Amino acid sequence: MAVELITKDDLNSFKIEVLNEIRQILKPKGGALSQKEWLKSYEVRKLLGISPGKLQNMRVNGTIAFTQIGGLMFYKYDDIVKLMEDHKTKHPLIARNGK
Repeated sequence: MAVELITKDDLNSFKIEVLNEIRQILKPKGGALSQKEWLKSYEVRKLLGISPGKLQNMRVNGTIAFTQIGGLMFYKYDDIVKLMEDHKTKHPLIARNGK
């Protein structure tokens, strides 16, 4: 049986190789601009610029799809984008006072 010695340099090299492989595995597909697939309520509110009450109303009236796990609500990013696309308008805003 042959005996092989492992030095600190060997361990450091191994550590670097393992860390690089882990980084490659965890690296988001599509680069740094990659978007999460599922968002929490606070992220959706921030993205849309709405209050917690408005988001709740959107859930209740079926405007926005969600998944509930325990007490947490999750929203699919693609659904949020589709919702915004569906409500996009090409018409300029008309002043409410008739001007």
